[in-house]
Amino acid sequence: MRGGTVQINWHDTKPVLTLDFHPFSGLLATGGADFDIKLWLINSGEGEKKVPSASYHNSLSYHGSAVNALRFSPSGEELASGADGGELILWKLHSTDAGQSWKVLKTLSFHRKDVLDLQWSSDGAFLISGSVDNSCIIWDMNKGSVHQILEAHCHYVQGVAWDPLAKYVASLSSDRSLRICVNKPTKTKGIEKMNHVCQHVITKVDQQTADSSKSAKSHLFHDETLPSFFRRLSWSPDGSFLLVPAGSYKISPVSEPINTAYVFSRKDLSRPALLLPSASKPVVAVRFCPKSFSLRGTTTSASFKLPYRFIFAVATLNSLYIYDTESVQPIAVYAGLHYAAITDISWSPTGKYLAISSQDGYCSLVEFVDDELGSPICLSEDKNATSNEHTPIKKPGDVRMTEETTRKDDNSRDVEAENSAGKQAILAETSEGSQKLPAETNVVKQPSPVVDTNEQKQESSKLINTPAESKPARRRITPMAID
Repeated sequence: MRGGTVQINWHDTKPVLTLDFHPFSGLLATGGADFDIKLWLINSGEGEKKVPSASYHNSLSYHGSAVNALRFSPSGEELASGADGGELILWKLHSTDAGQSWKVLKTLSFHRKDVLDLQWSSDGAFLISGSVDNSCIIWDMNKGSVHQILEAHCHYVQGVAWDPLAKYVASLSSDRSLRICVNKPTKTKGIEKMNHVCQHVITKVDQQTADSSKSAKSHLFHDETLPSFFRRLSWSPDGSFLLVPAGSYKISPVSEPINTAYVFSRKDLSRPALLLPSASKPVVAVRFCPKSFSLRGTTTSASFKLPYRFIFAVATLNSLYIYDTESVQPIAVYAGLHYAAITDISWSPTGKYLAISSQDGYCSLVEFVDDELGSPICLSEDKNATSNEHTPIKKPGDVRMTEETTRKDDNSRDVEAENSAGKQAILAETSEGSQKLPAETNVVKQPSPVVDTNEQKQESSKLINTPAESKPARRRITPMAID
């Protein structure tokens, strides 16, 4: 595993606001504040043991404002791009004698203000978009028209996600609510028509006060002061759970909130089942690797009970956590990659690369080599892959939410601030043959060489193997079950 910031002119030094990998060719599309969409070829650094690189392939110029969201269709034949001012463009891949090119197919007009996030349905027939106009729109992509408008949010819709099993859509807003809508089709003249109605609105959670007879409600999500326009959420490839960023959770009514991502089980989408606490910065984007992997069988303490493994990434404003559903701890942590906020993350179709975009005008690439993520499998190979009968979230009896497990560690925060200021990229990786990683406090307390900031931007992230200490450490980024 190696990675770091790629030092090229991505978007004329303007912020890179979004990116997405083509589902088959592996081309990386990026969108920025220069109003352009650019396509890149990713080159492996495996042979020379360097950070993977990107080479310019093509530009798609049509937008008249900053491009906030890019998503390829599942077939790879179309690309949807959303921008400021409500611009939403559908691009079509054309094959000619000279090669392949992308051309504007349709302009989808209805949003009154900036489009912040997009997501295709699994069959590519529909698209959902979230906007600063407080609405979500479901588009019929065959007709190029509005199919349904969801207008219940009271503030910007900064993240949307479409259930791969085509039953739910989810939206996350700066009004501090997550709304999950279920498809309840209606029939008109014998023709069934998709119709989503709100099933759950998740905003607060009940917590016991010192007086056990009373309870208090606390918000689950950050408000509009979160310093990001994006709250990109994601379903697992099999639809068994939903991963949601921008969490702010209080262990008790009098405790300080911690930044977290939430895991919602498909069996109960009314409340989060698991916390993934992060460091001092809020979580702004989450993304699953599109591949599933066979179980390693090396641990019995996993928080997810699945017949296969998923890998997913959780991005805060300034760091990146990579999780394995068979492990309790994250398998890797990158910090200090960028000078400004992270805006989006995306996996390549094979899971070999993970790309990160930032407002500092650069992108970072992480490359996984020698099948270090494991052996890929097809979900259809597992008899339970499409079954909803298994419980995706495992709640071990020894995992409890306590003040001690999430108390802020001032020393670790000080070191993290120094790393961010000095642009020290830190990668924490498991020791060979083990899938568990010490807590983040172990990672950031490791001594790191003093590196000139100019030199640091040209080097790959420093790899630090972190052996477990004999005494127990505070596990601030250990997933915790919510009882």
